[in-house]
Amino acid sequence: MTRDTMVAWALLDHTALQPVQVGDAISADAGGMPIYRVVGFVDGRARLSDEHSDSLDMALDGFRWKATAA
Repeated sequence: MTRDTMVAWALLDHTALQPVQVGDAISADAGGMPIYRVVGFVDGRARLSDEHSDSLDMALDGFRWKATAA
């Protein structure tokens, strides 16, 4: 995903059984930056990548938005 890509955002449902899946793009702010890609899960935390790093390990509760198909 590049900065020029249009993204539609939906509220992230933290109560869902699987609020995100590997491959999903998530953000703390709708349309905001940075946008992270979920690449895996470790001990209940999401393994994320962005344009600067491939190995971020973060809790999902800091994210409110998930990219949806436009």
